Amino acid sequence: MNILIINGSPRKKGLVSQMLSIMESEAELRDDKVQMVYTNDLTIKPCIGCMACRTKEKCVLAEDDSQRVLKMMQEADAIIMGAPCYWGNIPGQMKLLFDRIVYGMMRDTPRFPEPLMKGKKCILLSTCTTPWPWNILFKQSRGAIRAMREICHYSGFKIVATIERGGTVMHPQLSEKDKRKCREAISYL
Repeated sequence: MNILIINGSPRKKGLVSQMLSIMESEAELRDDKVQMVYTNDLTIKPCIGCMACRTKEKCVLAEDDSQRVLKMMQEADAIIMGAPCYWGNIPGQMKLLFDRIVYGMMRDTPRFPEPLMKGKKCILLSTCTTPWPWNILFKQSRGAIRAMREICHYSGFKIVATIERGGTVMHPQLSEKDKRKCREAISYL
């Protein structure tokens, strides 16, 4: 299986990165081909909202890393997306990526959007500083998951697992339970 991991965390040693690394290692143990992309390492110009990509099926801006990641997504059988919660949402650089490649993930039709990633599986992961269960009740980590779920829904991904981890300030280390959740999530791909 060809798996693409999109790491939306700016911290390469933070909890999101640690959890995604566990999933990467677990997938490699199964002999899956795994690639990891760090959104903060990408050079992407902001979307200008011209909507031309919807009819031209390509972005009118000069080519940058967003098209490279889109090609990787198109070639992948499964995607794992992980991001910390920033104001109840995904970090801006990750959102920027998906804003720029919407034309390759869904197509506008007269009735409903046509998903272009149909048949691909997806795992979603988010962390936040708000302690459990408040991270769920106050829609903190849930907000980041919601944003990624929205992207997946319109693109046609089948979400097979979600992992939310709150309280990262009070509990900055991964527990054995956290690690187990990451290893188990891979089995759904």
